[in-house]
Amino acid sequence: MNWNIDPQQIWMDYILPWGTQIVLAIVIFIIGRLVAGLITNAAGKGLTRAKLDPILVNFLKTVLGTTLTLLVIVFALSQLGVDTTSLVALLGAAGLAVGLALKDSLSHFAAGVMLIIFRPFKLGDYVEVGGVAGSVDQITIFSTRLKTPDNKLVTVPNANVFGNTMINYSAESTRRVDMKIGIGYGSDLLKAKALLQEIVPAHPKVLQDPAPVIAVAELGDSSVNFVVRPWVNAVDYWTVLWELTETIKLRFDEEGIEIPFPQMDVHLHKEEA
Repeated sequence: MNWNIDPQQIWMDYILPWGTQIVLAIVIFIIGRLVAGLITNAAGKGLTRAKLDPILVNFLKTVLGTTLTLLVIVFALSQLGVDTTSLVALLGAAGLAVGLALKDSLSHFAAGVMLIIFRPFKLGDYVEVGGVAGSVDQITIFSTRLKTPDNKLVTVPNANVFGNTMINYSAESTRRVDMKIGIGYGSDLLKAKALLQEIVPAHPKVLQDPAPVIAVAELGDSSVNFVVRPWVNAVDYWTVLWELTETIKLRFDEEGIEIPFPQMDVHLHKEEA
């Protein structure tokens, strides 16, 4: 057996061809990553100029960058002689297995994509989602973070957000304040109504168009109930509600209008022995 090894033959048959392929694969990968980065950044700037939501811009940039990077890797492996068809099939099978294992996370991901695309609310809006109310502090692919009025941060999975009823209190510039004011049956109904018609429109933050609604709504068990419905700018909702409640109570006390509390009359019948 001849154990003589020709270095020149090894160089020509193995090192030079494989070395050339490896160098070309590295060059393809480096240049491809640079080009992918340039394309991704250019797309991001274009989407930003189109005034799309920043969250949607970042999401699209991430998807585009990941897709281009995978294509670069496939091209680089092709240069090395790797069967990329089998590789793609393997990646597909692995993706299916991971998808089944992470189906809950994928549902949150899908819901996050829908939230970003349809945008039922934006950062800063006061909303009620998933049984939690607060201002939207952050929207990510997997969860939505709310800041409650008492300054707590609550993270709600996106599947719970998109799969349930969403109430956006900031979507419109104006809101209606719904108040229920009760007076005693012995009080002067017309006088109480006149006082409400004087107090409510006089508040500086109550809108005159549409005009406030003040009407007798029902004859309750212990009171005659008015509905008081002024319109206000959304940011003034709580201020108007609290200030009107205080003003109405003080004026009713001054004018002798009773605001009753729930009560029950008990009649005792004495039986003869």
